[in-house]
Amino acid sequence: MSRVVGYRWHLRLRMAERGMFATTELGPLLAERGVVISREQVYRLAAGTPERLSLHTLAALCDILECTPSDLIEPVVESKSGAKRAAGAKTTTAQSVPRELRPKRARIISDPEDPR
Repeated sequence: MSRVVGYRWHLRLRMAERGMFATTELGPLLAERGVVISREQVYRLAAGTPERLSLHTLAALCDILECTPSDLIEPVVESKSGAKRAAGAKTTTAQSVPRELRPKRARIISDPEDPR
C-alpha cells in the first residue's frame, strides 16, 4: 500500500484566533520582520494553501501569531484508496472555521486625487 503525504494549511484559523480578520493586517507585520511581499501574495498566503514557503516567512508567521510551525501545517497521510487522515493529533481544519472568523478579502479603493 503506497502512502501520499500532504498537508493542511491553518494560517486563516491562527489569524482568527489572534483577532486578525483582514489579510491587509498581515503585510506590515511581515515587513517588520524582513519579509516584504505584495498584498496579493499576502492574500494568497492566507486564503490558499502555499506550495512553497521559505523558512524565513514561516518563522515570521510563527512570531507574529505566537505559534509553532506545527500549529500552521498539519501533515495528512492519504492511502492509495484516497482516504485522508491527520498524521498527528486531531486539530480543527481551515474548512471548519466559521465564516465570520475567516479573513476578509482586501478591497482596493481608488484615490480620487490620484492622476492614474
